[in-house]
Amino acid sequence: MTPTLDLHGEITSMVEVLVQEFINDNVKMKKNVVLIIHGKSTNILTKEVHAVLMNNKNVKSFKLDNWNLGQTIVELKI
Repeated sequence: MTPTLDLHGEITSMVEVLVQEFINDNVKMKKNVVLIIHGKSTNILTKEVHAVLMNNKNVKSFKLDNWNLGQTIVELKI
């Protein structure tokens, strides 16, 4: 099962902390792919999540899931 972080209902100021902790935990557990659910209504959370991912040295790549634009697939460096 792919590790998943669900950010529904979160405020943007908490997104960076939650995403960073989630990524760090999964790098320690040697997971190479994770999902971040941000929803797709206003794109506010999506933009914040992608900004955090762009600046994280443990992120190899990320992209919106073609089948569900409300989540991002993240490939981690392990």
